[in-house]
Amino acid sequence: MNSTTKVLLGIIGAAAAGVVIGLLIAPEKGSEMRTRIKETAGDWAGQIGDIFSRGKEEVEEIKDKAVSTARNVKANADRMKESMG
Repeated sequence: MNSTTKVLLGIIGAAAAGVVIGLLIAPEKGSEMRTRIKETAGDWAGQIGDIFSRGKEEVEEIKDKAVSTARNVKANADRMKESMG
């Protein structure tokens, strides 16, 4: 990348940052935007919490199935040992 490209990208990045900052601190419409951003962030946080909760429940179910399967295997092995001995 040559220096002209770097300068242009820097100017574009600074302009984009300025627009975002301007929208966030604008007195009227900006406050509405901040409210929407806050609500969206809250929704995302809730959804992420739900995903983690469901994941935890699924891990518990898998663990319970594994324990049950292990007990069944042990019981079958014990029965086979008794029938052979």
